[in-house]
Amino acid sequence: MDIGSTDSPGLERQLAEALRKILVGVPWLRGWSVRTAPPGDRIWDVIASGPIRGAARATLCVECKSHSFQPSQFLGLAQRSCQGRRAGTSAKVLAMPRVSPRMAALCLDHGWSWCDLSGNCRLEIPGALLIERTGNAPVRPPRASGASLSTPEAGRIVRVLLAPENAAQRWTQRGMVDHFASTVPRVAAPSLALVNKVVQHLRAQAFLESLPNRGFRVRDPVGLLQAWRDAYRFARNPRRGYFTLLQGNSLLERLRNFDAKRPGRFAYAAFSAADLQAPAVRQPRMWLYLDPSVEHEFQDAIEAKLVESGENVVVLIADDDGVFYRLETGKGRPSCTNAAQTYVDVAHAGGRGEEAAEALLQQRLKPAWEAASR
Repeated sequence: MDIGSTDSPGLERQLAEALRKILVGVPWLRGWSVRTAPPGDRIWDVIASGPIRGAARATLCVECKSHSFQPSQFLGLAQRSCQGRRAGTSAKVLAMPRVSPRMAALCLDHGWSWCDLSGNCRLEIPGALLIERTGNAPVRPPRASGASLSTPEAGRIVRVLLAPENAAQRWTQRGMVDHFASTVPRVAAPSLALVNKVVQHLRAQAFLESLPNRGFRVRDPVGLLQAWRDAYRFARNPRRGYFTLLQGNSLLERLRNFDAKRPGRFAYAAFSAADLQAPAVRQPRMWLYLDPSVEHEFQDAIEAKLVESGENVVVLIADDDGVFYRLETGKGRPSCTNAAQTYVDVAHAGGRGEEAAEALLQQRLKPAWEAASR
């Protein structure tokens, strides 16, 4: 199904009908009515009401929006009240042709319900009603004009915004481009045009907030991290399996020497980095990022050979030097990837990667972001 992107009475009627079908599909709900508000009464676009268990009557106050409605705009109506309804028996509902995961997350965070034209929904009156349906094919939105977070260039911008060391930093677009000139190791700067495009996209998605004098900072680092995780293309970094007979201190000494010779072109990655930053999952293999220009030197340094199975060293060949942004150093060991980079890598690495990613979020990333916001 495909529809236009303009708010209209026709769209409100379609959304009202979709909501009616959802309510009719619940066997124990009886006697509910769904009506669009008359033009002179525009506090809410649609009102649905009827009896529920444990309450005389409940009301759903529905705000209808088109495809063009952005998460940043939702924040402007989030505090609207469902006026004239008894406390505890009403809910505010956002209805759209398609409700994106980001919009659904904002609704949940602000105590709103939601529904779409395909019958996907989360309708909740706490303690009285919960209808949750997902999986129906959504309507096709108009072609998006926003930035993609999946490209290496956009990833450089997101890493800067999410790095714990940069928590609560105030940025300007020009300042972000200039920031890359001071990175060690040097990471290529994205163009000012791309920074503008990505920043505008992240503002529209309510991940960033505007500050005076054209500045901005991250509003929702957890949401941005999850959006980047979902867009991130881990498989873009070619994976090699190596086997070495070196173990323990002998292997560590070789890795330290190699890191000293090629600083910023080698780092512990994925599970090995996570084990240093937020220990939660044990892995028998070592995971590393390598710049493609030093792979042969690395192979000689640890006396390793390529194998098709039975590897004890997993090497990820960096598709973009952004993975080496703000490497974390430690006494007596090689560097490891920044915690935000580690998070997206383990989230895609398989095995117990999701568990390792959650430990990183709870033990390293969230504490850093929360401390900076105080």
